[in-house]
Amino acid sequence: MAAESAQTLERGLQLLRLLADGNRGRTPTELAQELGLSRPVVYRLLTTLQAEGFARRDAAGRVHLGFGVLVLARAVQPLLRAAAMPALRALAEQAGATAHLTVAEGDEGLAVAVVEPSWTDFHVAYREGSRHPLTRGAAGLAVLALRSGDERALHSSRGQLQEGAQGVAAPVRGLPWLEASVGVVSFTDLDLDKVGPLVLATAERLAEALTDGV
Repeated sequence: MAAESAQTLERGLQLLRLLADGNRGRTPTELAQELGLSRPVVYRLLTTLQAEGFARRDAAGRVHLGFGVLVLARAVQPLLRAAAMPALRALAEQAGATAHLTVAEGDEGLAVAVVEPSWTDFHVAYREGSRHPLTRGAAGLAVLALRSGDERALHSSRGQLQEGAQGVAAPVRGLPWLEASVGVVSFTDLDLDKVGPLVLATAERLAEALTDGV
């Protein structure tokens, strides 16, 4: 009985990961094919997930993540912030620019952790909890690259979120449960040869920290 319950839980988690992958809905038949399960098994899993708010069906019968996952995501955000702060603090001090961790919520980027450098006279004030479309700003572009499979390491933008501000960001790779990027933003010109490696190293450090925490 315990083994059967564990298998059901594992299948349910696999189904949730599949729904989260690619940001698109799937039919129960497609889910069954991709998971290698029978349709009756998938329907039973979906019934439970829908009852708990973790899955929903649209008018065409396609299955999407349910809004119940947002409750879990909000609970995780303080943990993400705590895990990211040491790496972001080091990045902000080394780059002399405001450092941030951004995660995707649908088509928006949410700044869950922000650190301003302590030694600069003038830097970007970037508020935790700020939201912006993923199509605007280096942080969002890095998340979209992660979502689309684009292998480019660094992404940059200028003046897309704040006039005169330049941003450099890199996706945090290797976390199937999270779409995120780390970056810096500054009103002064950022030297990509200097700042780029710092951002990349921080993204790798965060990926390791967040992997160790799960």
